[in-house]
Amino acid sequence: MTTIPPLATSEVADTSTAALAARVEERRLRRGLTPRTAFLLRRLGRLVVSLAVVIVASFLLMYLVPGDPVRAALGQSATPQLVEATRIQLGLDRSMPEQFVRFIGGLFTGDLGTSVRLQRPVVDVLAQRFPTTLLLAVLAFVIAVVGALPAGIGAAVLARSGRRRGLSIAVSAVLGILIAVPSFLLAVGLISLFAVRLGWFPAAGWGEPADVVLPVIALAIGPMAYLVRIVQVEMLAVLDTTYMTTARAKRLPRRLVYLRHALPNIVTASLTVGGLILAGLTAATVLIEAVFAIPGLGSIMVSSVGAKDYPMVQGVVIVFALIVLGVNLVVDVILATIDPRSSITEG
Repeated sequence: MTTIPPLATSEVADTSTAALAARVEERRLRRGLTPRTAFLLRRLGRLVVSLAVVIVASFLLMYLVPGDPVRAALGQSATPQLVEATRIQLGLDRSMPEQFVRFIGGLFTGDLGTSVRLQRPVVDVLAQRFPTTLLLAVLAFVIAVVGALPAGIGAAVLARSGRRRGLSIAVSAVLGILIAVPSFLLAVGLISLFAVRLGWFPAAGWGEPADVVLPVIALAIGPMAYLVRIVQVEMLAVLDTTYMTTARAKRLPRRLVYLRHALPNIVTASLTVGGLILAGLTAATVLIEAVFAIPGLGSIMVSSVGAKDYPMVQGVVIVFALIVLGVNLVVDVILATIDPRSSITEG
């Protein structure tokens, strides 16, 4: 009688993955969809569901917050007649279901309502302030990526094979501290040093090129430290591969070894993580804009929450949700294009 040897753990995992991929492929064939089309439809469906949850949650949370938004916007000196007329004008005298239906209907026509405090269409205010927030986030993202690549590669090369252990520990400690410190605390420290003590940059304001420096640095430091750690780990793995050993054995110049053979293999992972960082940077501008008094989406959101300006807060939340979900969708598509297995194994 022939004895069948048991499968190794890796063989069992491969068999399970292959069986899962086969079931997914069979299901897709029954639906008449290509794997790529099915993946995109599934991702778009998740985006729509997530956005719907955010919209409903933002409406309910703002509706349940105690206080009269009209009275808060007009002030205590406003007459009851003016408060009531404003409430009727904004549709806040209707029931919650009526307001919700009106709110959802407005979304399909691009109407996010009227700001209670500013008495202006929310869409106009968002369109006016969005470029400032986008500029801050993009500049911080570029600085984080451009600074993280050489720093991470250098840290990996210096610490390769356990060399310079003290330097490696020091770099890890500094990166850990920079990642852990909140961006608004960094902003306060930068203002204290470079604006108050040295007087090199303005402490707040917007309109001059110098006004961009401190907010962008405060936004970029944390993500750059995180990216340095990602690049360092990826580079250490690449340095131990066979093709890197072969490149060094050919006595190629060190510059060519790192730039031609190592860099392309770490850029993919770094940019994938970078996409998620870009989405996070956009949301992080809320506190940074408030600290530096920058007229962007973040500052208008902070002031609107204090004034109970519900339509404005809901509009900013929807814009931030669209940015975060959109960037995540793009990152997922790029990742699936680079590694198709990620779109197959998720089912």
